[in-house]
Amino acid sequence: MDMWAALLDVLILLFAALLLGTLCERLKQSAILGYLLAGTLLGPNALDWMPSHRAVATIAELGATLLLFTIGLEFSWRRLRNIGPIALGGGTLQVVITGAVVAGACIALGVDTRASLVLGAMAALSSTAGVVRLLVARAEIDSIHGRHALGILLLQDIAVVPLVLFITLLGDGGSGGAIGWEAGRAVAVAVAATGAMYLLLKYAMPRLITATELARNRELPILLAIATALGAAWIAHRVGVSPMLGSFIAGLLLAESPFAVQIRADVSSLRTLFVTLFFSSIGMVADPVWVFDHVSLVLAAVAAVVLCKAAVVFGVARLFRSRPGQAAATAVCLAQVGEFSFVLAEIARERGLIDGGLFKLGISATVATLFLTPYLVRWAPRIAVAVSRLSAPGRRAPLASDRAATHPQADLIGHVVIVGFGPAARRVAEAMQPLHASRLVVVELNSRTAATARDFGLRAYVGDATRTEILEHVSVQTAACVVVTIPDPTTARQVVERVRSLSPQTPIIARARYHVHRHDLIRSGAAVAVDEEDEVGLRLASVVLEMSGAMESPRGPTENGDPDRAST
Repeated sequence: MDMWAALLDVLILLFAALLLGTLCERLKQSAILGYLLAGTLLGPNALDWMPSHRAVATIAELGATLLLFTIGLEFSWRRLRNIGPIALGGGTLQVVITGAVVAGACIALGVDTRASLVLGAMAALSSTAGVVRLLVARAEIDSIHGRHALGILLLQDIAVVPLVLFITLLGDGGSGGAIGWEAGRAVAVAVAATGAMYLLLKYAMPRLITATELARNRELPILLAIATALGAAWIAHRVGVSPMLGSFIAGLLLAESPFAVQIRADVSSLRTLFVTLFFSSIGMVADPVWVFDHVSLVLAAVAAVVLCKAAVVFGVARLFRSRPGQAAATAVCLAQVGEFSFVLAEIARERGLIDGGLFKLGISATVATLFLTPYLVRWAPRIAVAVSRLSAPGRRAPLASDRAATHPQADLIGHVVIVGFGPAARRVAEAMQPLHASRLVVVELNSRTAATARDFGLRAYVGDATRTEILEHVSVQTAACVVVTIPDPTTARQVVERVRSLSPQTPIIARARYHVHRHDLIRSGAAVAVDEEDEVGLRLASVVLEMSGAMESPRGPTENGDPDRAST
């Protein structure tokens, strides 16, 4: 296919994703829904406006790769270890139990045994790219249910390798011993590749490129990030491991380097581009006509998968001593079928394990659950609260520990939320820090500025404070006050309005960059709007009075204006 034709298809898809994503945001929905819908409408099974859709899908795979790389940059080996045994043990149990339950149900319904095993393997996986992106956007990736979900998702990504081998050998008639041998070989190669990447990024790369050189040239961090992410993905693909997992490990290793903060900031725009293409390409797989003709069957399959996965994950989380609220939130977040299931389905179809009808049913149910994912992640905290109430009879409200299951800051009462961390916010923090440092929570959109706040010893989160989810995460409802230090008047007014809608009783102190905006902030709900022009005028007047007082001191001017003479 001509390169320019593929580029035109990419542009059409991006414009459609932009329009539908914006529409979804205005309707208070996730933009991911708009991206999926754009791919569904323009794909080969609907309007078919993109003849180069296969090329677009190939390009879009880079989106998920870069997304997992940037997520790895946010973590470290220490943080990953802190996820605990639920990642390895819980993730393994979830994959095995979910696959076995779904396969058994399909066999009971008369489906061929080999096809049932394929459907069970597909259902065992959840959407790493979708769930993690939404948890990061909602600032819940560090919550208890966010960490548990991430641990299980990473194990699922690792499980893709043996599942692919299992389905491949199942189609080729391979024995159990052959499957085990191939899986062990793939794991050994993956461990060796990870060790090689560790040595390269830990010892060789810092000798070749110094932090000073990266700071002088803003192009170098971007090149380092792209080369590392794509190189790791290519190596992982060559050794038979998931490319997404390879890029995540590369990001995890690079997170320990001095380049991590700058790289995170510089690659964010590239990540947005490729992630949009990734979710749009998933939508292209759906067949709306077939779904319409078999809507009852698809809905039944979706309901069965969501309920089955939620029940299995909840049981596994409880087995690893998660509280009911924590387990429920984790279960709801992972109750969809993931993007890697498309890979398994395609392999199974090529080897004749599933026919056209089962293939379309599996694909349609997978896409439908991905459409549900933004709602599942959004509802998870509310469902967790409801489960906590049911598990604690006689209580009108959930325990503080259960509130912390969905929002690690929710147990704070009487804290101070600072929106933005520019010079004005730093003065506030410096004034309060000696006695109240533990009560300060910072919300900052710029990751480097948030890192500065953490250097101050403050709890800081990267997020957009105009979004309700971010404000809920830092518990503005129980805050002593919210200080809005953002200089942009429009953004400041939006933050004030969001805080006021969430918590009518919380005092809001807002910064008014210019006098003309002061009354807008007050009308939006600010209790106090600190007028910069007034404050500057008062400070100027104070300095003038001090200087004029010095001029009129008892030592003041003599006849010839010589101060030395006046002192004699």
